[in-house]
Amino acid sequence: MAALKLAIGNKNYSSWSMRPWLALRANDIPFVETLIPLYTDDPADKAQILSFSRAGKVPVLVDGDVTVWDSLAIIEYVAERYPEAKLWPEDVAARAHARSVCAEMHSGFVALRNECGMNLHRPIRAVALSADAKANIARIEEIWRECRTRYGAQGPFLFGRFGAADAMYAPVVHRFRTYAIDVAPDARAYMETMMALPAFQEWTRDALAETLVIAKFEDA
Repeated sequence: MAALKLAIGNKNYSSWSMRPWLALRANDIPFVETLIPLYTDDPADKAQILSFSRAGKVPVLVDGDVTVWDSLAIIEYVAERYPEAKLWPEDVAARAHARSVCAEMHSGFVALRNECGMNLHRPIRAVALSADAKANIARIEEIWRECRTRYGAQGPFLFGRFGAADAMYAPVVHRFRTYAIDVAPDARAYMETMMALPAFQEWTRDALAETLVIAKFEDA
């Protein structure tokens, strides 16, 4: 069986790439990684992205004749392709809950994204946040707290074992850390669980080893 191929962007900046990468790596699903530098103005880089998907964006998963783009769509595909990974909870109600919080992450929290872009090289320091960004943070803490309250007996992650929801919220852990965002002890405990995950640590090491600087993401 040919290995999956995953095209991703810079690990230091690409939060959307981190999500499916982590879903695969944390579950020991083999794949070949292709890292394509973003925002370089190099036509070869843009051409390489387009060779994976005409959408012109990463991440992109290629599985033989199947091409899947968009982080959440990739995670859904991987969950179907590798059911033994149990990326979604087996219980119907819990699975619906997990899909809901993933969809909320996928489409929401715009203020937090805009004001606290992912940049692992950034020195840890707080910034002044808008009311909307603060509301985003409070909502994320609420999501984490509810998940851990309901499913904490099954394991240390949002729905017990590591799954799709953890992969979708992983970049938020970096954002909270990098921007020195003050969160409640239960949210901090979940962050520590994620940061101790070997796959999370591997991504972090790789990101910190990158040397490419994208000026537009270095202002915050």
